Amino acid sequence: MRIIAIIQGRMKSSRLPDKVLLDIGDRPMLQWVVERTRQAKTIHQVVVATTTDSSDDPVAEFCQSRDISFTRGSVHDVLDRYYQAAKRYRADVIVRITADCPLIDPELIDEAVNTLLDAKDRRSDLQLPTSNFQPPTSNLQSPLLDFVANRLPQPWWRTYPLGLDTEVFTFAALERAWREASEPHHREHVTPYFYEDIPAEELHFSSNPQPVAVSVSPRGFRVALLHHHVELGDHRWTVDTPEDLELVREIVVRLPNDRFSWLDVLALMEREPELMQINSQIPHKTHLDVDERPR
Repeated sequence: MRIIAIIQGRMKSSRLPDKVLLDIGDRPMLQWVVERTRQAKTIHQVVVATTTDSSDDPVAEFCQSRDISFTRGSVHDVLDRYYQAAKRYRADVIVRITADCPLIDPELIDEAVNTLLDAKDRRSDLQLPTSNFQPPTSNLQSPLLDFVANRLPQPWWRTYPLGLDTEVFTFAALERAWREASEPHHREHVTPYFYEDIPAEELHFSSNPQPVAVSVSPRGFRVALLHHHVELGDHRWTVDTPEDLELVREIVVRLPNDRFSWLDVLALMEREPELMQINSQIPHKTHLDVDERPR
């Protein structure tokens, strides 16, 4: 069984051009994401999935210069970009990470992966619903979950800070979405086809939550959402604007090395709450937002 983390990233960004190679501390943001993802114990390989557009030649050159595996694919059809990368690297399980999350936490990655892999052993604990979707036989021997995330966009619950986003899914589920999904936001955001139209209350957070909420989407995908015991969804640790970049630079300069955890970042925010004001006015994107297409 091969578990491949695929990091999507490109140079063009409507709010912060060239962001994936901008420096944070002593290295480019993409290097932060790759190195912190590689710290996850469950990951066999990390791959950067960029585009064939000439503007992304610097991303390819960066990966080549640092011996980072990479693929190049469609600019807007990111679902196809993921599918082709997963097929090329023979993935049984895919971990989706975005290149604007330099504080991504390897332990949270492992938690999401293990939730998917351990579902059979935790059937009664998870109270898994039934599903009409029966994936083909694979090395995973048809796991009981198709998709696990620790954050979903509104209106679904978000108890982890934005910027720790980890999504894990089987190749069988990815292949089905690649084959069936047709809406622009499905193709650009990769995973909404899995969880879209699940009532938010079915993946709810409460003051005394289960660590995992599960449901089956109308399309038959078995979905799990991981919860933290405190709602922290208002924290914004991703990098999509100059203000976001300023905040993350302020964070890493205050922490001793690149082995810090997300809880170390949270403790820093509690000690210096004024840091949150740096990007507090930035609106979050939704799963329905898509980049402007060329006419």
